[in-house]
Order: sequence, then C-alpha cells, then structure tokens
Amino acid sequence: MRIGIIGAGQLGQMLGFAARAQGYTCCFLDPGEDPPAARIGPVIQARFDDRVALSVLAEKCDVVTYEFENVPVDALEEVADLVPIYPPLDALRQAQDRLLEKRLFAALQIPIPGYLRIDSSADLRDAATALGLPLVVKTRRLGYDGKGQFLLREEQQIDAAWQEFGGTALIAEQWVDFDYEVSAIGVRGTDGAVATYCLTRNEHADGILRVSRAPVENAALTGQANRQLQKLLEHLDYVGVLALEMFVSGDRLLANEFAPRVHNSGHWTIEGAATSQFSNHVLAVAGEALRPTDNRGHAGMVNLIGAIPDAARKLTQGALHDYAKAPRPGRKLGHITVVADSAVDRDRLLGEIRDSVTKSSSQPGTGT
Repeated sequence: MRIGIIGAGQLGQMLGFAARAQGYTCCFLDPGEDPPAARIGPVIQARFDDRVALSVLAEKCDVVTYEFENVPVDALEEVADLVPIYPPLDALRQAQDRLLEKRLFAALQIPIPGYLRIDSSADLRDAATALGLPLVVKTRRLGYDGKGQFLLREEQQIDAAWQEFGGTALIAEQWVDFDYEVSAIGVRGTDGAVATYCLTRNEHADGILRVSRAPVENAALTGQANRQLQKLLEHLDYVGVLALEMFVSGDRLLANEFAPRVHNSGHWTIEGAATSQFSNHVLAVAGEALRPTDNRGHAGMVNLIGAIPDAARKLTQGALHDYAKAPRPGRKLGHITVVADSAVDRDRLLGEIRDSVTKSSSQPGTGT
C-alpha cells in the first residue's frame, strides 16, 4: 500500500512513522525545503494547489490523505477520480469555513455558542447587540493557533475589529465563560466501524495548545462528546481521524470547531493508548480494520514552542518527540508525553516538565 500525504510537517512525519511501522510506504507533497516528513519518504516539492504535482502524487499512490485543513478543495477535486481521498472532501470543505462549520453543527443539533455572519461593520454592531459583549470575531477561513481572531470587549473597538481583518468574511461568536476545553477524537473506517479515544482536557496560551491530559474522568461528558462525534462521523460518511474541540460549561458541552485530521491534542496516544491516532488513521484510509484505542494509563502531553532546550533532552521520564524544525518564536518544535499509573503521578510529571523545560523555553509572545 502506497499512501500519499499532502503536507510534510510534523503531523505528516508522525503519520509516516505509523505507516512505516505497518509496512506501508508514503510519498508527500509540500512546498517547503527539507520538511520534517522528508525523513520518512520522498517529498514532491510543490504548492498545495499545483494540479500537475497533485496528479503525480495521485498516480504514485493507492490512497491520498492530508495533514492539515488548508488544502485547496478545488485542486483536490480534479484528482479525486484518480485515487481515493480520505477524509472526504465534503468534510474538508466544511472545516475550512467557520460559517459552514457552525451551520453543520446546528443541522446535526450539536450545541454551539450563538454566532452571526459578519459582512460589514454594521453587521458587527448588530452582533454586539444581539450576542452581547464580549464576543469573539473570527475570520471564516485560514485561522489556526489563535490567528485570525479578535476579542471584542466594548463597542469602541468595533471599527478597529473590522479594520483588523480588512473586509475579510467573518463570523462573530458569543463569548463562553467556560470551565475548561476538551477534545473528542474518533476514527471511522471505510466499513463504517468507529473507535473513539478518551476525552482529553486541553490548556492553551496565546491561542496555542500547551498541555493535554487524558482521560477526563467524567462519564457524562464523555458520553455527550462521543454522541456528538458519532453524528459528525456518520453524517460526513467519514474515513480517518476527526477531532472535535469543545467547551465545558457546567454539565454541558458546546462545540467550538472540528479538525478533519489527526490532531495535536491526540499526540499523547502515541505512548498512552493501545493504538495511536496516527496508526488508526493510516489503517482507516488504507481500508484496514481499526485497532483498540484503550488507555495505557493516565497520559499527558506538553508542546515545546519556539525552542527545545537542553533540559528536554535530559529528562529521565517521558518521551521527547523532536520534529527537526528550525527554531522560531511561536512555532511547534516538538512535544513530550508522559504516562503514569494515576492522575496525581501524571500531573506531578507534567509539573516537573513545566518547571525544568517549558519555563526555560518561553519566549516573548509565545507564553509558557
């Protein structure tokens, strides 16, 4: 089985490792020079919308998948008759546009915060009245890791918020005074079989995921999350891994967004689950049976942002994953996972990593 992967960053790299472990070969498409996944397989260096390069990838491979959402759907449609592409392009299309995403959630009766489409500064003023302040203004497309967002706290900021995005299509979302954030990660095979991972609790700073902890030991929330996840997977006739990010507000979950791909908050599954999200994604797109997702203990993950200090390489506990990327403020360069027999022991290990590693790697504008 030859698997084509669009994008050769760290997610592509980890998919490549998982594929190689199962006897598959990978070929990547990416415009960057010496991207992380180049250590796993050949990379076609070309833009993601290069029709010729996509055709070459399709001809070389038995199936194509992707590692991030911002792949041009129109370009992929032109090669969809040459090779199966998973996850399905309809899922990709809806995840790329926050307005379509919200409408999808609403149609499936997945609870969400209030929202309104914004096409003018007048719309933004109306939204401030209808939804109340504060509210979050977001670009409909291309936002990630906190980019493309503006927290509107008072009416005097409305003009500044509109000018910030230069007339780009926007949505305004009701502010949620949530308790914490979680992600539900599931995988669906070509035969319709579904497997879910435990609910994961996430901590962000400056819009970037910093720490994940699994499992969230709350059966009611886990049940809610898995029901919402199942709705998405079935409605989209999905194949592969999908991550649904949600706010916890009391005993309720409110959907924020979904990612049609393997996800940063699921990195703990490499060491902390019977089968990682990467291995199950590879199995799903290859048409193979999914494997168990049971926890191996209480797992945690710490992102390394901007730098990987020497202290990270001297840890006696935990697993360091170095993406082999050049240091840059705000850039995800690697992560450390830990697995323990109890939540207390896991949190102690995460605290030690925070004290010895991530504090020493903090940089202005990136947080810790």
